[in-house]
Amino acid sequence: MRTMESGSGRQMTFEECCASMREQIKKDAEVVRHLKTASVFESEQSYPGQHGEMIANIMLAYRHLEDARMRIGKVLQAADDGVSILDK
Repeated sequence: MRTMESGSGRQMTFEECCASMREQIKKDAEVVRHLKTASVFESEQSYPGQHGEMIANIMLAYRHLEDARMRIGKVLQAADDGVSILDK
């Protein structure tokens, strides 16, 4: 695994690296979700008959990113004590 460095050049801990990835995935997921508001969806002239398919795939990509973020959270959970914060 490549090492991650913080803005100060300090090597990040495993937990910090996972938290950083989760934050980036969250930002990326919001950008993907925001694609639904793109101007191409304002007119049926652009990509005729494909808007439904396009939006469905945008949402599928968004859900996959959310799933990836959750799974990295599960990595942190297992590295901690294996108990969900909801069960504590």
